[in-house]
Amino acid sequence: MSAASPAAKVASVSESAPAINPRLIDIEPGPWRQSLLHLASQLAVSAVARDRQGGSAQAEKQLIRNSGLLGLSIPKAQGGAEAGWPTIYRFTRYLAAVDSSLAHLFAFHHLQVATIQLFGDEWQRRFWLTRTLEENWFWGNATNGRDTGLRLLRLEEHYQLVGSKSFCSGALGADALVVSVPRNSSRPEDRVFVVVPAQRDGLLVNNDWDGFGQRQTDSGTVNFEGVFVDARDLLEQGVGTLRGTLRTCVSQLVLVQIYLGNALGALNAALRYIQEQGRGWPGAATNPLDDGFIQLRIGELWSRLQAASGVADQAGIALQHAWDSPEPSVGERGELATRIAEAKLLSARVALDITSQIFETMGARATSSRYGFDRFWRNVRVHTLHDPLDHKQRDIGRWLLTGEHPQPSVYS
Repeated sequence: MSAASPAAKVASVSESAPAINPRLIDIEPGPWRQSLLHLASQLAVSAVARDRQGGSAQAEKQLIRNSGLLGLSIPKAQGGAEAGWPTIYRFTRYLAAVDSSLAHLFAFHHLQVATIQLFGDEWQRRFWLTRTLEENWFWGNATNGRDTGLRLLRLEEHYQLVGSKSFCSGALGADALVVSVPRNSSRPEDRVFVVVPAQRDGLLVNNDWDGFGQRQTDSGTVNFEGVFVDARDLLEQGVGTLRGTLRTCVSQLVLVQIYLGNALGALNAALRYIQEQGRGWPGAATNPLDDGFIQLRIGELWSRLQAASGVADQAGIALQHAWDSPEPSVGERGELATRIAEAKLLSARVALDITSQIFETMGARATSSRYGFDRFWRNVRVHTLHDPLDHKQRDIGRWLLTGEHPQPSVYS
């Protein structure tokens, strides 16, 4: 008899099997809680093996589709759940503790849904979001703000996209993309968002992402060879508004959840390893669970994770408040950006430390590649390079010294 396929193994996982020690993270009761826990348990089965092989996890993306969780951010007016950002971020963090790459794709789908809500007119919101829900679409992106290799050309009554974009997370296998392109110049801020269904002629999504972390985020390049764009595909309603700048806030807090999720996953893995396979060190307690030095280190890591998570949660609540406002004030937007900078800086530093220091609690045997414990650090290291942490730290310092909040940009 042939061995069961990875997909078959994933599908056989019990819904009741927790992927993460429930003492480490609370998922509030609600209609989607069981769907999240079941999805996490499915992804956990093959997470280490898939990280090792890299490539594209299309079967696992289908599991996310099947979970029903892609409709969380869609407004009730279009038939969605209209879950708040604190809930979506909490779900992302939990998934990232199990499978950081798939959590990235899950959260970036919701970022594209948010983009349509922020920049689409009433018809566009109704059309694209209703279609997303009815056809269970998975959105990807081609919105790298620093990549200006794409042009939008006007051709009579329509447009064409010509060129390429890099770091296009989720593009491979997506049903549609949100694309950003400069309007009239190469300045990143002078851009417009475009909806591009994946079946459009001339759209070529490349499977060429080869980072040493976040290995299954499909973050390669996309080529646009005269891709047709109708005028109704341009998302222009929120351009130039303070509310439109909330897109950056949404995306920056996605990164925070990926950092914290990896830190949570690393700590969970270390606890499980120590409890099940740990060995006492000569001159210390026979049982590693009673080793005071291990207890000391684990206690420190847990406390720092709790502190960073608390700051991130407060930033998520502040974002939701701004999201619910018809138009946030300059002061509200600035304060939100500062809160997010604090969350990002703290969570990144804490996650880098936790994902590295867990090995000091487990010992040399835990470095075996079969465990894949190094994936947590690799994921955080790659993702924390998205935009410079030093810039966030400077923004915080400048605010403390002068009272000046960060100015809206594609990264703040």
